[in-house]
Amino acid sequence: MKKLSIVILFLSQAITGVHAQDITLSAEQIDKLGIVTAPLPAQTNGDISGLPAQVVIPGDQLYTISTPLSAMVEQTLLGVGDPVKKGQVLARLQSPAFIEAQRSLLQAHMQDQLTAENLKRDQELWKDGIIAESRLRATRSQRNEAHAILTERRQALKLFGMSSQAIAQLLASNELSSQLAITSPIDGVILDKSASSGQRLDAATPLFTVARLSPLGLEIQVPLSSSANIKVGAAINVPAYSAHGKVTAIGRSLSGGSQTILVRALINKGTEGLRPGQYVEASIATAGSGMKQWNVPNSALARLGEQAVVFVRTPTGFRAQKVSVKLEGAQRSLIDGEFKGDEAIAVQGVSTLKSGALNTSGAE
Repeated sequence: MKKLSIVILFLSQAITGVHAQDITLSAEQIDKLGIVTAPLPAQTNGDISGLPAQVVIPGDQLYTISTPLSAMVEQTLLGVGDPVKKGQVLARLQSPAFIEAQRSLLQAHMQDQLTAENLKRDQELWKDGIIAESRLRATRSQRNEAHAILTERRQALKLFGMSSQAIAQLLASNELSSQLAITSPIDGVILDKSASSGQRLDAATPLFTVARLSPLGLEIQVPLSSSANIKVGAAINVPAYSAHGKVTAIGRSLSGGSQTILVRALINKGTEGLRPGQYVEASIATAGSGMKQWNVPNSALARLGEQAVVFVRTPTGFRAQKVSVKLEGAQRSLIDGEFKGDEAIAVQGVSTLKSGALNTSGAE
């Protein structure tokens, strides 16, 4: 304890303010004080790192599947997290309204055939001069109307999930079915399931949410002061997951108290480790800033009054180096300062070095 007090007193005498002056410490003293150093992480010119971001699903890759008619859920075949293929059956429903829709199609089909035969007959009679042209026009109008109704009811069944092949089979066999199959519109993954067997549902009730999870989007909060040199198309990285992509859009308005701009990006590589809704830290390559910045752990930063500093290792001890904090993250912060790039900085025991500086400042 006596040795520790002597070292802290020595620190107080060594620092005369927030200036680039040496704090003389031996290797033994550094070890006893628990001070640990690490290389200053080199940062690519112009990169903005440590930006808070959230993983999202692009809007055109997210589908909500609803029941097209009032029905009862007979069976659900898949659950949340299951991969699905386009056209794969997700659930089967029992729907009296589906029977009515099929019956309407069969009725329209028969009416269409009847009007087609009537038109063919009246065309022959008109050619022979037996009927007036007005009657032929009326028959042709009836035929067109019947065909339009058939097309409408065919399309309705397709909207209800019935395939063209199943519709053709229905027209050929005249056999009605109350079972309605709900299928996936894409290859993807089930994110949400809101129906269970035996449940009675009204039309348009959501059943499943299905999404394609590659590529994924990022919504990044960028401080206004750091956004000037960000361009659409700029490279973006999520270092913790080796994910890469490009900026796709830059917001025009600021969010409330945080004074940040929303930047959206699309991640094309490395999406396997990302999950929708996940919070990550991202870096964006800026254009034309020519400014070197470093991404350091928050434990390396100290504040002497309003001035941020890091303690740089020197042959005889440490030097308090002024820095400017460009972006402060949860674990790491982005700084710039007068560094060569090959320095070692204190990352543990910084409070001990800071206390010496504060004692000297108070003495002054």
